[in-house]
Amino acid sequence: MDVNCGGIVDGDDTVGGLGQRIFDQVLRVASGEQTKSEALGYGDEEFVPWHLGTVM
Repeated sequence: MDVNCGGIVDGDDTVGGLGQRIFDQVLRVASGEQTKSEALGYGDEEFVPWHLGTVM
């Protein structure tokens, strides 16, 4: 996971605060920043819920 949401359970973070962090992370990735799995070279092994390319 690129954003650790465990702080809510620990009481260190709020839902609103982490929601903002998730939103900011989505914007950074949409702007070209690599996700953790992409940076580690696992990008080709990720789960894809749709088919890429032509499906017959």
